[in-house]
Amino acid sequence: MALTYKTRRRLSLLILLLGMPAYIAAAWWVMSLFERPGIWLEFAIYIVLGILWVLPFKAVFKGVGQADPNAPPSER
Repeated sequence: MALTYKTRRRLSLLILLLGMPAYIAAAWWVMSLFERPGIWLEFAIYIVLGILWVLPFKAVFKGVGQADPNAPPSER
């Protein structure tokens, strides 16, 4: 099922405004359950977690910053 440009824009905004803060809070909470690792290991864990959250949403975010490809030329 292909998403339209408008749907992808709305879904990406929803993910960024609600999903990302929830993911940050969850990652922070999970990290607080364990004894604090060394600063470099903790930094590496947060970097990996920061990259992993976006991988499932790659198709949603792809091309959202571009002009609508289905819009008439006068609206681009």
